[in-house]
Amino acid sequence: MTETEIIRILETALLCAEQPVSLAEMRHLFATEDVTNEDLRRFLAILQSNWVGKGLELIGLAGGWRFQSRPEMQRYLARLSPEKPPRYSRAVLETLAIIAWRQPVTRGDIEDIRGVTVSSQIVKTLEERGWIEVLGHRDAPGRPALFGTTPRFLDDLGLMALDELPALESPVPLDALAGLRLEAAPAITSITPNEDDLSTEDQIDTESPK
Repeated sequence: MTETEIIRILETALLCAEQPVSLAEMRHLFATEDVTNEDLRRFLAILQSNWVGKGLELIGLAGGWRFQSRPEMQRYLARLSPEKPPRYSRAVLETLAIIAWRQPVTRGDIEDIRGVTVSSQIVKTLEERGWIEVLGHRDAPGRPALFGTTPRFLDDLGLMALDELPALESPVPLDALAGLRLEAAPAITSITPNEDDLSTEDQIDTESPK
């Protein structure tokens, strides 16, 4: 199999994939060929260069590689869906921000920072989105769960690793999350929240103070 054929196969698989594709998954495409991870990275670099100047770009993420629209294309793509993008409630974003920047943290840690009781629905929402998970348990009375973010969280933000998150400038950097377009990741597909997780401009945080 020639290099051109391998790159063509990779391009087709990545364009058709619904989720980021890992190097291990890519190797399955070439089961009868001696293609190493080093070879794949070289081919992916060539494929990236082939798409320079086009509306899509190939990027590496925590969960693998994918094609996504370039940021400057978003305002045009938005015209295909003129509805106003849904927004997550402040409580959901604050909780997610604390977990992302302070992990691993317990529910009690989050409540200490926010100053209000964290509802079980918020934690459930973030777990169902695949953005947070239980990493372990703290050696303390009750052995509270320690929460952290997942590779899916990084993928949906278009990041390879946590150290690519913006610098922490406040205890709850909501502007940073908003700037990363969490409610609609820059992939070809988007994240669509449930109505229960959304807020409007006038919604009030109804969580109880501690």
